[in-house]
Amino acid sequence: MKILITTDAFTPTVNGVVTSVLNLRSQLIERGHDVRILTLSEDNFSRKEDNVYYVKSFGVRIYPNARATMNFHNKYIKEIIDWDPDLIHSQCEFTSFIFARKISKKLNIPIIHTYHTMYEDYTHYFTHNKNLGRKVVSMLSRKLLNNVTTVIVPTDKVQKVLKDYGVKNNIVTVPTGIKLENFEKQPIEIDKLKEELGIGKENKVLVTIGRLAKEKNIEELLDNMKDLLVIDEKLVLLIVGDGPFRRELEKKAKEMKIDKNVIFTGMINPKEIYKYYKLGDIFVSASKSETQGLTYLEALASGLPAVCREDSCLENVIINGYDGFAYESITEYLEKVETILNDDNLYNFMSNNAHKVAEKYSEKNFVRQVESVYFNQLLESQMYNLEIEKPYSTFGS
Repeated sequence: MKILITTDAFTPTVNGVVTSVLNLRSQLIERGHDVRILTLSEDNFSRKEDNVYYVKSFGVRIYPNARATMNFHNKYIKEIIDWDPDLIHSQCEFTSFIFARKISKKLNIPIIHTYHTMYEDYTHYFTHNKNLGRKVVSMLSRKLLNNVTTVIVPTDKVQKVLKDYGVKNNIVTVPTGIKLENFEKQPIEIDKLKEELGIGKENKVLVTIGRLAKEKNIEELLDNMKDLLVIDEKLVLLIVGDGPFRRELEKKAKEMKIDKNVIFTGMINPKEIYKYYKLGDIFVSASKSETQGLTYLEALASGLPAVCREDSCLENVIINGYDGFAYESITEYLEKVETILNDDNLYNFMSNNAHKVAEKYSEKNFVRQVESVYFNQLLESQMYNLEIEKPYSTFGS
């Protein structure tokens, strides 16, 4: 099968969408499919590398690191059309989606679209009016998604939101998978890395990993940390990643006088990220803006019990008392963290179960389900075309 994947972001950008696309591409190729990617470059130059087409682009102030292009007649578009893909799997709702629609119309092929992002949690980037922001997101999502053939969502949480928006077409839940072996590697030199980061052997480490943005609610983790240090002054909060809200978070940690116990690593090479999970004793998150939360799965695959703010996207991922806890209040957060750290038997039980839960979300399971969506969509398209042609053949007989 010839599959074109369109996405606004790809390597060297690091985020959940890029991770998902990388895993999808590698597994589809392994299963014998011909896969090409159409994306935006990180500069004003177009290029082609290893069946990835980068179209020149420029930065736009819609949200951090967003890019767009006016180069819709790029020579690579003709090359892709000549390649004649069987279907398009779109990953973003902005510029690359315009390319997907253009190619789809030209070749009369279906678009399957994955809705990765809960945009109503990002409206603060363009308006302070939350209700207005949600109405805009609802209208735009409905208008866009009703023009694709099938929508893939990572959790039932997202499916419910899209139905509330008024999206009428076919929606299928397929949890995004992760490359489990990346987080089950042999033990690393933990002590050496801890020393480089200024973490003592006596410290217990709470780790959170991801983009440092306002919607990730990392401020809550800082507030909670101040209360935790009253209980155990040797605790460390390790914040791995970078983003537009980093300076504000560092400033807040200093103002709260907890900066000696809060470590910001900055951006880490994705190939090295598994090491930072290994530094942690518990994975923590206060975000409610996730569609699925790949870092949760990566933490579980690393054997880390998790304490995360309650969110419907955590259903069947964080199971209370089994591989961690989902909390609803600061008091509950403090209690659960303290309980896990002070009960070795419970810790080992949760760590073992974390591995078991993560196994359900392997990239192989993910791609098999996506591949099934592809085949079903192509079959439906063929049946539809036959229905259109049937009256003409009958009339002429």
